[in-house]
Amino acid sequence: MTRWLFSAPLLLLAGCSGGSDDTDNNAPTAEERGADTPAGPSQSAPAQPAPAPGGASDADLTYVADPSVAPPKAPEAGVGIGGQAIPVAIRGRWALKAEDCGARPGTDLTALVIDAKTLRFFESAGDLARVRDRDANRIVADYKFSGEGQQWDRLMLLGLADGGKTLVRRDYGDGAAPDAMRYTRCA
Repeated sequence: MTRWLFSAPLLLLAGCSGGSDDTDNNAPTAEERGADTPAGPSQSAPAQPAPAPGGASDADLTYVADPSVAPPKAPEAGVGIGGQAIPVAIRGRWALKAEDCGARPGTDLTALVIDAKTLRFFESAGDLARVRDRDANRIVADYKFSGEGQQWDRLMLLGLADGGKTLVRRDYGDGAAPDAMRYTRCA
C-alpha cells in the first residue's frame, strides 16, 4: 500500500511531462554507435552531480542488489578483519539529527555507532555477515540484526559524503526504507 501511495504521484508527473513522441527518430544507428553498444532509447549516461571534495556524490552511493543472492546463514570467515571489515573512515558515532550528538548514550534515539563489524542503533544491533563491495569510504554488506526480541537480515550500503562529515545509508530488500538516510558525524 505504501509503495502504491508513493508511486501514484510519480506516475501522474510522468504522464504530464510534455515530452515529444519522436525521441528515437534522432537516435544513432547501430553503425554510428559501434558494434559493442546495445541498442535502446537512452544511449548516453544521465548527467550526474559532481562528487563533493573528499567524498562521493549520491550517484556514487548506490548499489544494484542481486535478488538471487540470499543473505548468508552465518557470518563468513574473516568478516570484521582487514579488507572484510567496515572501513576505518566510516567507524564512529553518527546521528540523524546533529543535536542528538550531544545526548547521553542510551537517550540518543537517532544515534548509530559503528565499529569494525557492528552497527549499533538505539534498540538493535547488526553484525557484519558478508562484504559484497568495499573501498576506503564505502561498504556494501549483509548484516544480521537483532533487537526488541526479533532477528532479521539486511543488505546495506554505507558511504561517506561531504568530505566525511555525512554518512549516507541505503537499505535494500523487503522492508527496506525507500530513500537514503543521512547521518551527521558526532565529534
